[in-house]
Amino acid sequence: MTEQKITVLVPGRMHPRALERLTAAFDVVQTAPGAELELTDAVKAKIAGVATTNRMPADWIDQLPNLKVIANFGVGYDGVNASHAGTKGIFVTNTPDVLNDEVADTTIGLLINTVRRLPVAETYLREGRWEKEGAFALTPLSLKGRHVGLLGLGRIGLEIAKRLEPFKVKISYHTRTQRADVPYTYAPSLLDLARSVDTLISIIPATPQTYKIINADVLAALGANGVFINVGRGTSVDDEALIAALKTNVIAAAGLDVFYDEPRIPAGFFDLPNLSMLPHVASASVPTRNDMADLVVDNLIGWFRDGTLLTPVPETPVKG
Repeated sequence: MTEQKITVLVPGRMHPRALERLTAAFDVVQTAPGAELELTDAVKAKIAGVATTNRMPADWIDQLPNLKVIANFGVGYDGVNASHAGTKGIFVTNTPDVLNDEVADTTIGLLINTVRRLPVAETYLREGRWEKEGAFALTPLSLKGRHVGLLGLGRIGLEIAKRLEPFKVKISYHTRTQRADVPYTYAPSLLDLARSVDTLISIIPATPQTYKIINADVLAALGANGVFINVGRGTSVDDEALIAALKTNVIAAAGLDVFYDEPRIPAGFFDLPNLSMLPHVASASVPTRNDMADLVVDNLIGWFRDGTLLTPVPETPVKG
């Protein structure tokens, strides 16, 4: 890098480790949430890079005439208009792989919590009810003998599948294209997958094609013994259909780590005893988030040093 530091915009919040490393390497302009692009034209003209936590719409990109690269903190980058960036020759990166294991581990934990109601059992103990009321009620569900369907079999989906194998469950999957490198049973459609399994785990990203595809028909196909787990994106679920399915025992239980309008949760979720919820923590460990932060910064440093990008997303760049 030259002595004159390159200017990088951080619109809103950013992981402290990333911010510390960015500040050491670049001239960082950080703006407050809600005022992300409230900058003078002179400052906007200086910005060559952006480090963001999944927010960079087209109109923001258009306000930065000399922007070259956007580094996103997170695997999902649906809040970054990567296609629009590509038409302007701007690269976008994300943080895949470094969180695969953490998310897969959390998925298995959420599945077990949902089936065996372990958080409810711990609360029962902590409230002193074990001594006063006797043993905690037997859980109606078990992981034993289940048939798990994975909606999505990318990097994280494969790690989840590998972790499921020792549990001796049957594994099926649905993706847009059948994979030849896995031993699991392929379902040609989501509805076919739901009909064939009793446990459905969604690991799909937010795209127009995945919007609310977990609907009443899919949940009905999953059946009365069915368990639904979502660690992908909340926008893939029709919340009203899920609430109705859980209330009327169309399915047996669900476990969610992601929601449609985070951190706002539908009021109807809180009264459902057969729903286990986590506040989007699948990758939320210090080691994993530090690795994600480093990848954000390393992408920016590599680009401005010699044009190297470690993890560019496939949409960019494209010619307009």
